[in-house]
Amino acid sequence: MNHELMTITLTDIGRRFNRDWIFKGVNYTFTSGESYAVLGPNGSGKSTLLQVVNCSLSPSKGSIIFNADGADLEAEKVFTHLSLAAPYLELIEEFTLAEVIDFHFKFKAYKAGIDKNTLIDLLNMQASKNKLVKYFSSGMKQRLKLALAFCSDTAMLMLDEPTSNLDTQGVDWYLSLVERFSVGRLTIICSNQEHEYSFCKQQLSIVDYK
Repeated sequence: MNHELMTITLTDIGRRFNRDWIFKGVNYTFTSGESYAVLGPNGSGKSTLLQVVNCSLSPSKGSIIFNADGADLEAEKVFTHLSLAAPYLELIEEFTLAEVIDFHFKFKAYKAGIDKNTLIDLLNMQASKNKLVKYFSSGMKQRLKLALAFCSDTAMLMLDEPTSNLDTQGVDWYLSLVERFSVGRLTIICSNQEHEYSFCKQQLSIVDYK
């Protein structure tokens, strides 16, 4: 089980596109075992902040320090410690469900008690095991992204608009994954829908940093 203690410390972080600051002056620390909601209306910069925090974008100013079990982590190693599910993350459409799962877990370890079959059961997609992902509905694709993120044994879990394309039943399923697989992890959720983040103890509003 991955119980490494992670902290992410943001000092005076800002990000701009051209001359416009999307946010600036973010001083914040994220810590293992806590759940954080990054809140704000559409287009306010939530996803941009998440991308800065997971090192897929560099900040325009300020510094980020990642620490795992007391040792600082280099930015290019951060991705090995985190799982991400987001609308802009693409699945490999030419792969079958089984192939997508195999491919994903070449790079990540399964959480204890999970393997390919239990993951497919969790998705309730045994009948679609050999179906190409390009034929999946948007809801099935979203479920798959979430299951891959939750079931990877990583210290950090980052979700952007986790229930986009999910129906009510899908939302309940997502909340059951949260209950089962987010314990002890550093969890960050970007959202503007309360049902996605109501369990988050900490909340950070992006409009406070405009």
